[in-house]
Amino acid sequence: MDLGLTGRVALVGGASSGLGLGIATALAHEGVKVALGARRVELVRENAERLPGAIGVSLDVRDPGSTSVAVAETVERLGPVDILVLNGGGPPPATALDVTEEMARDAAELLLYGHLRLVRECLPGMRERGWGRVIAVSSTSIDQPIEVLATSGMFRSALAAYLKMLADQLATTGVTVNLLLPGRISTARVDGMDQLAAQAQDIAVEEVQFRSQRSIPAGRYGKVEEFAAAAAFLCSQSAAYVTGQRLRVDGGLVRGF
Repeated sequence: MDLGLTGRVALVGGASSGLGLGIATALAHEGVKVALGARRVELVRENAERLPGAIGVSLDVRDPGSTSVAVAETVERLGPVDILVLNGGGPPPATALDVTEEMARDAAELLLYGHLRLVRECLPGMRERGWGRVIAVSSTSIDQPIEVLATSGMFRSALAAYLKMLADQLATTGVTVNLLLPGRISTARVDGMDQLAAQAQDIAVEEVQFRSQRSIPAGRYGKVEEFAAAAAFLCSQSAAYVTGQRLRVDGGLVRGF
């Protein structure tokens, strides 16, 4: 399928590794000019060198100056941003009983305020041109709580509420807004969570992974490429009538439609 994305410009957050890098790679292979953004700027620049028409930019969503500079550099070097992928690292694991006010503030800056700033930077141009895509990489924790990811669930849910209202307001403008919710996708972050679970339960990490896979109807962890393909579709011209939606890529992990 021709996704109709050739020549579009994307800014992808958290693109130093994992899901962000996977999405950037998928878009670049569809002819999108991609700015890979992350705090580890040398790494995103190395990643960009392996992709056609891509650049690496420094992006720390917790720093208002950084978000402005990242958008400005993308526009200067590639052109106005057509596709904005809101993605980045998550806060440290914590249960609801563990959450402190300081932890909540840090998580809000990482998962809510920084993404809001990026939307505010990129949205006016999208509306003016009558075409745009905003994709937020979220978490299944907004549908089904994950006990050890309390702060993640809190502020990803807040972002989801904001983006749903934004999608409604933009529905006639040619700009779509959607959420992508990964389940257990094979990334370094998921590997790290499995390691922590193994230590907490005093069992081998292979046992943690076995139990986790048994809880997934598909019987396995997902691949980054599978998740990235869903993101590329939501960015496509074919998805112009898909907005205000959340799509889970989780192998059936969440027990509900």
